[in-house]
Amino acid sequence: MTKSIINALIGILVKDKKLNIDESAPVPEWNNSNDPRHSITIKHLLEQQSGLDFKEDYYAKSDVTEMLFLRSDMGAFAASHPLKSKPGTQCYYSSGSTNILSRLIRHTVGENEYHSFPYRRLFSKLGMNSFVMEVDPSGTFVGSSYSWGTARDWARFGLLYLNNGYYNNEQILTEEWIKQSVTLGGVNQYGQHGLHFWLNTGTNNDSHTRKFPNAPADMFCASGFNGQNIFIIPSKKLVIVRFGLTRTPEEEYGANQFLKNVISSINS
Repeated sequence: MTKSIINALIGILVKDKKLNIDESAPVPEWNNSNDPRHSITIKHLLEQQSGLDFKEDYYAKSDVTEMLFLRSDMGAFAASHPLKSKPGTQCYYSSGSTNILSRLIRHTVGENEYHSFPYRRLFSKLGMNSFVMEVDPSGTFVGSSYSWGTARDWARFGLLYLNNGYYNNEQILTEEWIKQSVTLGGVNQYGQHGLHFWLNTGTNNDSHTRKFPNAPADMFCASGFNGQNIFIIPSKKLVIVRFGLTRTPEEEYGANQFLKNVISSINS
């Protein structure tokens, strides 16, 4: 679910006019215009369409496990990978892309403000008083993975998106940013990914291909490790937070039926 926090922090910087997601991502390793990675935009990273050759496998030694457990600067490690496809042409889920974005936020905000930035501009405004984001050994927030908060605090985060970027009558994110965040990218696999949020549109808006067919098509969610979820359903004016420990795909907790039960209980 931490990845969706990165969506919010990028959205704040877009609102501040400090970032333009359609421009090349300001990543030091890609500054040379002759580097094929120079064409990767911030939006490509948010949509999981960077084209970087980064392997996401938690059940064997892979790029993601090396990044999370062996590398001191996770964003730099992810940025060092070559391309395997042209940016914007294929969708590959990558925690590396998120940590590149987290490092990019650090460079944009500056050292003096960076470590207070999420707390000052997001968590404190939402009353997410329990919230903690971990840093890697280089001091960059591990935007892909390591944040901690109570279910109530995650629900407050969900309400920000349910209410189109407003919380307690204060605009924290623009309505346009919320709309972009839950719009399907052009080459997205299976109709599932927005800007660091999972969508429920299905392929070609076909309800039979939705990840959660018992939930409305306008639902979007943030998904965490081992079965942590925030489900945001605008048509139902509903935010659902589920915490748990689902260790393997075979132990799937039955999210689709869970959503059906919750929605039915509220409708009845």
